[in-house]
This record gives sequence, C-alpha cells and structure tokens, in this order.
Amino acid sequence: MAEAMLASWIKNQKLKGPGMKDAPVFDRNLEEALDVRRADHGMYTRNKSAWKTGQAIDFCSNDLLSLGKTGQIRTAFFEELSRHPNFPLYSGGSRLMDGNYEYIEQVEQEVADFHGAETALIVGSGYEANGAIYSAIPRPGDAIVYDELVHASTHDGMTHSLSLCKMPFRHQDVDSFRETLVSVMDSQPLIKQGSRSIIVSVESVYSMDGDTCPIEELLEISKEVCPKGNVVFCMDEAHGTGVLGPKGAGLVSALGLEKEIALRLHTCGKAMASTGAVILGNSTVRNSLMNFARSVIYTTAPSFPIVAGIRAGYGLLKTGATQKLQDNIQHLVKHFFKSITSRPVWNKATEMGILSIPVSEDWDSREWLAHCVPLWTRQRYNYWLVFHLQLSGISAFPIDYPTVPKGQSRIRLMFHGANTEAEVETLVSTICDFAREMIEIEESGEAGLKVPKAAQQVYALMADV
Repeated sequence: MAEAMLASWIKNQKLKGPGMKDAPVFDRNLEEALDVRRADHGMYTRNKSAWKTGQAIDFCSNDLLSLGKTGQIRTAFFEELSRHPNFPLYSGGSRLMDGNYEYIEQVEQEVADFHGAETALIVGSGYEANGAIYSAIPRPGDAIVYDELVHASTHDGMTHSLSLCKMPFRHQDVDSFRETLVSVMDSQPLIKQGSRSIIVSVESVYSMDGDTCPIEELLEISKEVCPKGNVVFCMDEAHGTGVLGPKGAGLVSALGLEKEIALRLHTCGKAMASTGAVILGNSTVRNSLMNFARSVIYTTAPSFPIVAGIRAGYGLLKTGATQKLQDNIQHLVKHFFKSITSRPVWNKATEMGILSIPVSEDWDSREWLAHCVPLWTRQRYNYWLVFHLQLSGISAFPIDYPTVPKGQSRIRLMFHGANTEAEVETLVSTICDFAREMIEIEESGEAGLKVPKAAQQVYALMADV
C-alpha cells in the first residue's frame, strides 16, 4: 500500500510543461505553475494513507484521540441521531434567515458552558472561523498583533480586516511581543488614548513547531504596556482541543484563563474526529460575528448532522470517556523523547546536523507536551526520510512551503491516543536506522553522490514512468 502511494506520488512530480507546447494555453499555463512545485517534489497529490487499511502505523493524522479509528465517535454520533429520529438533513438557509433552529442553539450553549464561555457560534470549519473573526471583529482604528506563525487562515482573515495596522512578533518571543506592543502604542494615538483596541492573535499549540503559547507571560506584558486594558486576545485552540486542559477543554481552561481571553476558536475535525468549528466569546462578540462576518451571513448554516457530530464529540469529552486517551498522548510523547535521545546513533546524527527535534530539549521539565513533534533534517534529506518511514510501515508526511517558510521543510509526527509504546519504539528504531545510513553516507564522503536505499527504490518508480 505504501509503495503504491509513493509510486503515485513520485510520478505526479514529473514535469509536464515541457511536453505541452501544443496544448491549450489555459492548461499549459496551469501546468507550468504546477511544475514549479514538481521541481522541488512539492506538488500536493491525493494520497491514500496506508494506516487507514491497517497496513501502517498512524503517526500523521489529526485523529488525535483516535475517536475515528476506534469507532467511538461513530457510535456516539449514531446514538445522538437515534434520539432525534425525525431530524432534517438540511438547515434551510443562513443563520440570519431560515437556517437557525433550536437544536443548534442548544448545542452551542452546551459547548460554551463546557469551555466556561458566555456564548458559542458553530461554523463550518476552522478556516471559516478565522475568516469570520478577523474580518468582523477588528474595527477601524484597531490594530492586530500576531505571532508570525499563526495559521494561514488567520492571515487570510486579516486581509479582509478593517484594521489597517497589522504587526507580527517573532514566534514565542515575549521580548519581541513587548516591542511590538510598544511600537503600536507609539504609532497609533487612538489606541494609546484607550479609544481603540489591539487584538492579539496566538495559538495554544503551534502544530508545525510543536510548542505551546506562553499566554500567561503575554497577558502580563499586555497589561503592563497597555494599562488602559484595551488589549484583547484571540486564542486559536485548533490543536489544543481534546488534548490539553481538563477533559480536553484546551490550554485556556488548563490555565484557568477563561475570563482573560476575549475569543477562542475550537475545531471539531481534529481530536473530536468530526467536522466544523466553534467560536467562543461574549454576546457582543457573537452578535458582531453574525452581523459583520460575511462567511456567516452569506453561507448556509451547519446542518443537523454536522451539529450532532459536534455534540457527540463533546459528549465524549464531558463524560471523561477520552481522558485515558488524552493521558496516553502525554505518556507516549514523553516515551518517544526519552527513547530516541537515549540512542547513541541519534545523538551522533544530531551532532552532525543530520536530524534534530528542537522541542525535545528540556522535555522532562514541562508540565505538558504537545502531540505534534516536528522532526527536522537537512532539506535534501526530508523526502528521503519520508520514503524510509513509509516503506517501513509508518505513515508520515513532509511539511513543505507554503505551509512552512521556504527552506524549513520538516516531518510532523503526530501522536494519538490509541498509539502504543511498541509503535513508538518502532518509530524510534526506524528513524535511527535512517540516521545510521545517512551517517555512513556522509562519513564516506559521498553525501552529494549517494542516495539512501529507500530513496533509490522510490526514484526507480519515477524512472519507470
């Protein structure tokens, strides 16, 4: 299965533009644009992961609590539907017209109560939620200060914002955050006077880097720099939902900061294995979203089955049915760090700059760890390591530009509630086997000439095209 997937993928990386001189200009221009991706083996394709058929170990999917794999969410979903045998398949229109109904409002309040928020608004996806937030909430004269590594959907949302002042700060850098706030205060007199606001955009877990937001420090700095209290925070909990906090309520709930954060975004398509997203805030925030967010106004409201899936997922969280799975993720990530850093070959590969896991530093001193662990290697080795993992029965994928900055490709390992210690040991051994092979190649002086065995096997597939 993995070999078939890799064969399909590698064949799709072959340049097409040069052979399309006589093709319609419309198609040729598109293929030439795709060739830019193909040249770096970076063209996205429709993959069929081997783990879904049981032929590989899942270290890549967003099914974080394994509710999809184990069927728990399906069982809870069907039970929820059975309690409403005459449910409609449709919503009937926009939330502002025929698309509002009692069930969605009931579930929204249940979700708000679970997270300790005043209100909740269900939307179609996390991408849609960030678009709604940043196009609707910042008012003219407000400023947006954001961590430079926030989601692409946040950036896209900000392009539609009424705020003209948008300033990033260096990722997780509290000193940079302070400097950025000071700069905004100095350049925006209405904000300095306290008649306009600064909206700070951060994420609980940055999934491409595997670190968690130092939100308590950021809050303290904001109060010091802006004593008029006109700095508000928007926390994207897409990768914190289900994984961090009491019963998976997220980082904000873990730290007891529910009253300190103006907006929170929780997605339902990752740990809860469902679909949709929820925006938390007070009634003013909710009313503003429903009146100013075009993605809420001009789209059909979430249907009953979508909302039932969300309620089923939250039901599992609320009853504690997912607590052991949440705890197991923490245990497995710690086990992975302990196991791989104890291997001499790993330490040698790290010293040589072949492989590294930045978030493994001081892992044993942290209260909790993220489920996503980015594995860094030399840029030209990134795909070679993916080939090695896939052919060894481990599902993992490379993360490339534009998801991450150019030259910073990596492999994102995702740990799940249903993974086991034995599977983690297999992962560690497989990575170390690759490290051993690459050390031998580099020490032989043939690093620019010799290709590892797994890569040879995959490139041979391209030659057969």
